[in-house]
Amino acid sequence: MLKAISPIDGRYASKTASLQDYFSEAALMKYRIHVELAYYNHLCKMNIIDAEGVDIDSFLSTLDMSSYERVKSIEKVTNHDVKAIEYFLKESLVGTIDDNHLEFIHFGLTSQDINNTAMPMMVRDAINEVIIPDLDNCLELLAGLSEDYKDIPLLAHTHGQPASPTTLGKEMKVFEYRMGIQLEKLKEFEHTAKFGGATGNFNAHKVSYPSHDWPNEINQMIASLGLKRQVYTTQIDNYDGLAELFQILIRINTIYIDFARDIWAYISMNYFRQKVVANEVGSSAMPHKVNPIDFENAEGNLGLANALLGYLAEKLPVSRLQRDLTDSTVTRNIGVPFGHIMVAMQSLQKGIKKLEVNKEKIEKDLLDNWAVVAEAIQTVLKREGFEKPYELLKAFSRGKGKLSKEDFDQFMNDLDATDELKSELRGITPYNYIGYA
Repeated sequence: MLKAISPIDGRYASKTASLQDYFSEAALMKYRIHVELAYYNHLCKMNIIDAEGVDIDSFLSTLDMSSYERVKSIEKVTNHDVKAIEYFLKESLVGTIDDNHLEFIHFGLTSQDINNTAMPMMVRDAINEVIIPDLDNCLELLAGLSEDYKDIPLLAHTHGQPASPTTLGKEMKVFEYRMGIQLEKLKEFEHTAKFGGATGNFNAHKVSYPSHDWPNEINQMIASLGLKRQVYTTQIDNYDGLAELFQILIRINTIYIDFARDIWAYISMNYFRQKVVANEVGSSAMPHKVNPIDFENAEGNLGLANALLGYLAEKLPVSRLQRDLTDSTVTRNIGVPFGHIMVAMQSLQKGIKKLEVNKEKIEKDLLDNWAVVAEAIQTVLKREGFEKPYELLKAFSRGKGKLSKEDFDQFMNDLDATDELKSELRGITPYNYIGYA
């Protein structure tokens, strides 16, 4: 691990280990084998092969590192990774299926039929079994912050300047709300596959068995793998589906970048304190430091993930004519942004659990910024028919520094209004001027 080039497999290996079952070279081989056997079994179902097929789960359970090493040794000869899978299966199934059936392994297929079915399965499973549970945990923590802080009035800051008050819980609710929408899109996403022969037309299939409805048959086979087949393709996946998926992940990551930066700012404003871990060090030089490292780590990893996902979403749908090979090397990196997302989610969860709200500082900032009720006063005066109330409050408050409650009391005294209206206006404070927050 100390010699790993990427921190995903080095420094952060313990945090990303679960992704090895989906995005490692061994995982890719296993998923490819699964697709090849599912296709072989469907040929049996179509009675093209007079046999019952292979017990896929049983066969997959026999695979170990020696199996994958054997595939690699075959690949050294073929210089083709999918052909190596085909030869490995033919070698491994001797004695399990009839010899005259071995040639139906990979019958009529191109490598991308296997790759472009295996990869969406890998991505789907990684998302459902690893990424979504982490995102659910983060969303649950956000919901907890929304509930815990719903009654804490908070000075808002638009353009970094004091603005109409809100509540701390409502500001957390914004992120919970946004994330819930995108997470639902991720959970409902329909994963698709390409499976149609060398140029997407089932040429070899139709010329060999013209009486079969190959598009319909393969639609059923792909559906049995939990995917939907892309009807019109070239040799390769259109990748529009993956691009759409990556854009959903980019939006999720972007929301959490926004959240991490806001929490970072609240910590710097002393609205949040962080629980101290006894043996941790905040700075090699300054002993007092308790830095918001979890949120900084999350922001950095989410930014990296978005850079990679953005490139994948832009590059993969573009291929010269019926196919070029640029997607092959690029798709091998799909697991990398998922690794960065995992690191970020774990950092966010850790950071959120360390937060402690500093009510005293929040209340002090509200008291020190009484000017934020100017909006309320000028709006009520408009209701009462006063002439140019906005301009009146602007002259009183804009650029005057911090105005106090006493300053506003004096403003009310000088206001040509009824005692009842003045009493109503004096009842508006930075603590209760929070709308529906």
